[in-house]
Amino acid sequence: MGLIMILVAVKYASDILGDSKIFTNMLYAVILGIIGIVVAVVAVISAVASVLGLGFLSSSMAAGTTPPAMATGDILGLLGTLAIGLVAVWVCFLISAIFLRRSYGELGKRLNIGLFGTGGLIYLIGAALAIVLVGFIIIFIAEILFLVAFFSINTQTPPSPPPPTAQPAM
Repeated sequence: MGLIMILVAVKYASDILGDSKIFTNMLYAVILGIIGIVVAVVAVISAVASVLGLGFLSSSMAAGTTPPAMATGDILGLLGTLAIGLVAVWVCFLISAIFLRRSYGELGKRLNIGLFGTGGLIYLIGAALAIVLVGFIIIFIAEILFLVAFFSINTQTPPSPPPPTAQPAM
């Protein structure tokens, strides 16, 4: 629900600022994040199927029998599937973070709120370090910065300048 609200907010800001790249980059970031989640689910399901002897990586499937214990090939297949899946998810999230940084960076420049750009950079660093799990804490900090940045947006329209006074004709 929060992701949808952020997309709507960025869409409105993009429309008001007249820059469609802001929303397009955010949309790419969300789509790549969803692809990363799908890749993670497929990798986990494939690994579980391999352990249960139902997957294409299972040697018991090729032999047609169910061994009492996991074969070495099954363990290697399981670890390989999980490693490839983890790297693929990480790459998707890293590319997603690049698009997110572009979107928030431009939004910060156009609204003159530096926290958007700072949060985007910190989010990208967190995504890069997510493979070692420290990045998730950094991403959490970036999300707090985005929250503060959104609340810093001035929603008041600036007062219009007074009408020019008529100069007496000479």
